[in-house]
Formats: sequence, C-alpha cells, structure tokens
Amino acid sequence: MSTLTDNYNAVSFRCEKAYVRSGRTDDMTLIAVSKTHPAADIATLYESGVRDFGENKVQELVDKYEQLPKDIRWHLIGHLQRNKVKYIIDKVCLIHSVDSLRLAEEISREAVKKDLTVDILLEVNVAGEESKFGIRPEEAQELAERIAALPGIRIRGLMTIAPFVEDAEDNRKYFAKLKQLSVDIMRKNTHNVSMDILSMGMTGDFEVAIEEGATLVRVGTAIFGARDYSI
Repeated sequence: MSTLTDNYNAVSFRCEKAYVRSGRTDDMTLIAVSKTHPAADIATLYESGVRDFGENKVQELVDKYEQLPKDIRWHLIGHLQRNKVKYIIDKVCLIHSVDSLRLAEEISREAVKKDLTVDILLEVNVAGEESKFGIRPEEAQELAERIAALPGIRIRGLMTIAPFVEDAEDNRKYFAKLKQLSVDIMRKNTHNVSMDILSMGMTGDFEVAIEEGATLVRVGTAIFGARDYSI
C-alpha cells in the first residue's frame, strides 16, 4: 500500500472517530484536496477507491479532469472568477465557493446553456477575515433567496474557510456559527434551498469541524504532503 493511501486511511480513521464522538447519524465525506499535486497521485488514491477530490484552480481541475477517470467527483473549492465558469460547469459535482449574486447568475447562464442543474454552496466568511473571500453571515439568507430563483442552480448548503490557527479548538466557534446559520436558513423553508451540506474543516482542524457538523471536510496536506507552489 502506498504512502498516499496510508495517509488517506489515517485521515479517514480520524474522521470516523470524530464522527462517532459527535453522535451524528448524517453523512460525512472526506475530500482529498489535490491542488498542486500531480494526476499520478490522484490516480494512486483512485485505485484504492477514493472518488472525491478538491481543486482550487479551474485550469488545474480541467487538466486533471482530462487525464483521469470520469467517475471522479470533482469539487471546486477555490475562488471562482465569472469568466472561468464555462470551463468547469459540466465537470464538477459541487462548487463550494459561490460568494456573490453575479457569480451565481453566470453559473446559471452556463448551466442553462448545457441543460444542467449545478449544485452550489454559499461561501461564508464566518471569522470576518479581510484576506478571505465569502459573504458575511448576515447576508446569507437574502443571497440564498435571490440565487434560489435562478434556473439551473441548486443551493445545497454553506462553506467556510476558518482562520489558520495553532490550536484547532480556536476554530470551534466558527464551525458552530456556520452550523447554526445553516439551521436558521433551513427554518425559512425557501424553495430550492437545502442545507444538507456543510463544507468546513481542513488539515489542521477537520476533527473539530466534524464534531460541529461538517458533512464535507477538505484535507490536502495531511494526505498529499506539503504543496509545491512552484508548478
């Protein structure tokens, strides 16, 4: 068994333990974030049964999509520019990073052209970090209602990128806040808005995120090792 597979299994085991601790009964999926890592690494994990992979950049996702089996579930987790929507609209299972009505309108236009229904998450900047994309929590309900009216889009939940911290416990409050926001939005019972997906938690804090309700965790470094940003 490869080191990559060992790493993935170790992370998956930690996810399972956190899931059991939380007492949850809903679904939880580990996304292997493969950004800057070669298609060969993804193929190694694919051969051991992994199907959910996350990419930050459109071009990198498209390149890997062309090289790898078509039953991979690709997650676009990075910031998405409107002029690049057309390249990934028919290749991803979920866009995690919708943070404006204008972006959603472009996704809708491209989805309608291709007769697709695209699943999206609203990206929420729960911690209010200036350096991060995402809407403010208090904007989420109104944006959800406006996007929900667009054709070709289905709102499935929320996503956040928590601060980089030394102690994962420091992010618990942000994960709890996103979970509560999803509950509040769901109570509004808006047509075409479901809150069954919470994408939160990365290498440094995914166990805490799972304990607070994450249904998707995005783990890169703990699986693939340090990223090579020179490529």
